[in-house]
Amino acid sequence: MQKKIDFRSDTVTLPTEGMINAMMTARVGDDVYGEDETVTELEHKLSGLFNMEAGLFCPSGTMTNQIAIKCFTRPMDEVICDQTAHVYRYEGGGIAFHSSASVRLLNGPRGILSPGLIAPEINEDNIHYPNSSLVVLENTVNKGGGACYTLEQIEPIHALCKRNGLKLHLDGARIFNALVKTGDSAGNYGQYFDGISVCLSKGLGAPVGSVLLGSGETIHQARKIRKAFGGGMRQAGFLAAAGIYALDHHITRLSEDHFHAQLLADALANVSFVSEVMPVETNIVIFKMAEGYTAGSVLKSLAGQGILCGATGPDTLRFVTHLNVSADQITQAIELITRLKPVKDY
Repeated sequence: MQKKIDFRSDTVTLPTEGMINAMMTARVGDDVYGEDETVTELEHKLSGLFNMEAGLFCPSGTMTNQIAIKCFTRPMDEVICDQTAHVYRYEGGGIAFHSSASVRLLNGPRGILSPGLIAPEINEDNIHYPNSSLVVLENTVNKGGGACYTLEQIEPIHALCKRNGLKLHLDGARIFNALVKTGDSAGNYGQYFDGISVCLSKGLGAPVGSVLLGSGETIHQARKIRKAFGGGMRQAGFLAAAGIYALDHHITRLSEDHFHAQLLADALANVSFVSEVMPVETNIVIFKMAEGYTAGSVLKSLAGQGILCGATGPDTLRFVTHLNVSADQITQAIELITRLKPVKDY
């Protein structure tokens, strides 16, 4: 039976043998009582790494993002983000549901915002307008094909928010991919953001979990919100141990995923059923179908060859590389893609 090559997402990764061993030997306690040593170690490790005061381990990045938004807004406030942002598109309407805030959507190139885009959208103090209170950036940008911010781009956005009394939150779903790409230091991030969500279950390969970073006051509030969201976990150290292992062993290897993504992009740029490949910066490859083809038909043809991927629109597909796709599988996938002859839809 042909083994599937799974490019659907870097969330499909499975724990490595070393990670499983770390999980099985973790020191655990009841984290709701603050007694799980391994959870505390993970929270301290990440808050120290990003030079922030405290951290809070949660089941998912959606939860850390939504907790942060609730911490930084009040009902009738407005959140400013790109129209592609995960917090807006893929978190179940959580901004409205949890925080009763509206959203101001911008159109950054590949989802990357700038002060010039944000400044005109900050509302003046007027009874007719919601209060602009929070800007959310995403790094890397999922729907932007893994595009990433540099600290040089983030600094003036932080300065704009500070001048206007807005909070700044980072959805760091793939923040380590960005850091490996740009060479920036995680320790320099803390000075710019009021909250940072760090996901452990994507490229880093942990099975579960994200950590929200912020000030001691923010995390104190966030802990109570997590409880209300149903996110308080008991012997969560088994999961936190996987995150610690990932931070110790899986960051530098992300450059392999970036290299593999570029190889795939180069191959896709030379096949008849693809008209355009978005520039590759990290581990995401988004490509557009040529005239006569749809994402659905090409996805089905790829699946028939054992290559799994996902559609991001009616005429676009996405490949995501990760630690469970080997160099040999990349070579095999390129050979299959090069030979693939999907049937046109007209």
